[in-house]
Amino acid sequence: MLDRSRGIKIQGFILAVSLLAGGLRIACAQTLEVIPHRVLMDESAVIHAGGLQPNEHISIQTELVDGADKPWSSQAEFVADAQGDVDTSKQAPVEGSYTEVSAIGLVWSMKPKEKHVESYQPPREMGTQIINFWLVRNGQRVANSVMEQLWVAEGVQQIKVEGQIHGVLFLPNTKERRPGVLVVGGSEGGMPRGKAAWLASRGYVAFALAYFRYDDLPPQLERIPLEYFGRALAWMMQRPEISADRIAVMGTSRGGELALQLGSMYQQIKAVVAYVPANVRYPSCCRDIRVPAWTWEGQALAYVNPRGMRGNMDTLRATIAVEHTQGPILLISGENDGVWESTRMADAAVTRLKQSHFPYSYEHLKYSHAGHRAGRPQIVPTWHGSIKNPTSGREENPGGNAAGDAQSSLDAIPKVLEFLRASLADHSSEK
Repeated sequence: MLDRSRGIKIQGFILAVSLLAGGLRIACAQTLEVIPHRVLMDESAVIHAGGLQPNEHISIQTELVDGADKPWSSQAEFVADAQGDVDTSKQAPVEGSYTEVSAIGLVWSMKPKEKHVESYQPPREMGTQIINFWLVRNGQRVANSVMEQLWVAEGVQQIKVEGQIHGVLFLPNTKERRPGVLVVGGSEGGMPRGKAAWLASRGYVAFALAYFRYDDLPPQLERIPLEYFGRALAWMMQRPEISADRIAVMGTSRGGELALQLGSMYQQIKAVVAYVPANVRYPSCCRDIRVPAWTWEGQALAYVNPRGMRGNMDTLRATIAVEHTQGPILLISGENDGVWESTRMADAAVTRLKQSHFPYSYEHLKYSHAGHRAGRPQIVPTWHGSIKNPTSGREENPGGNAAGDAQSSLDAIPKVLEFLRASLADHSSEK
């Protein structure tokens, strides 16, 4: 269980002694707290400063070193209230790295201290992220507090899977049989551990499945047989930790496209979560657009020419038949997506569901100032530059801005968890 105590409080220095009404009065010591001080990566916290003068201007500075050993920092200036307190969940900074009321704004608004840093990198081996906060008064640091962010909850187990399928099974800290989620990545390839670790931390048995650019799997997203994912689903259904009738699929970007495709094909899938997806099948990534990304029974599945995507997507032969999905669908997109038009494509999927009188629930969470990283389930620094795709080697700008991406995450995290809870609920005891 996470430590839900009030937080770490480190007293500041006693700054002044004054003569009042013939006696001595010792000024209150300044304090800085992070509440709670130990959280999962998808949880917010409140930064609270106390012992200040009413209406006093102070600053709070934040620092961390990311998984690539790069330093990040932020700073914001606040005005203390009538009681001499600053509470980031109630007060907006008057100046600094962010402008709106945001309890955890000092974290997501951090920027790299060094040049040529593309984006924040998570801690190695999904370790604990340490973030330092400093209360600055009259140019001097007078109090300090620390927040610990856990990438994966304590007690979560990992089982490496090799052979006909390649993946890592994340088991939550429980002996009860739980719903399962198949997690697939996008054009970066490799092993999509991050979202699987998040889901296991929230009580799901999550299977992070690699399908290219990993071990002896294909080096490119080319001619990937969709039967491979059927084997993964069959394997999950045989695991004693998983409720075989409560399995979802989750994917991002090309993995979002894949999640919608798998949901339309495999009846074992009872819910789909697609982050910044396409509603049509794209070609291979990332060498030759004349090569299919996906095959079925040895045959290439139709795909679109990405250079001619301005037409009516619902008429394209490569459109994914989302209406065949046997459960609810949740779509998440950023309206300022710099990689592809995820909002437009997700809207097209919704239109198809409406026209088909889809019998299950569906929802599209779209965020106006978010980009290709919309809704990701970690509260981390959201600033980014152009990012190099590890498969293509090309630089891509995900789009969005720091505040838009952060707000999309803060809004989407509880909604995704609630969607999975409702979609994969155990109805076996209902009459």
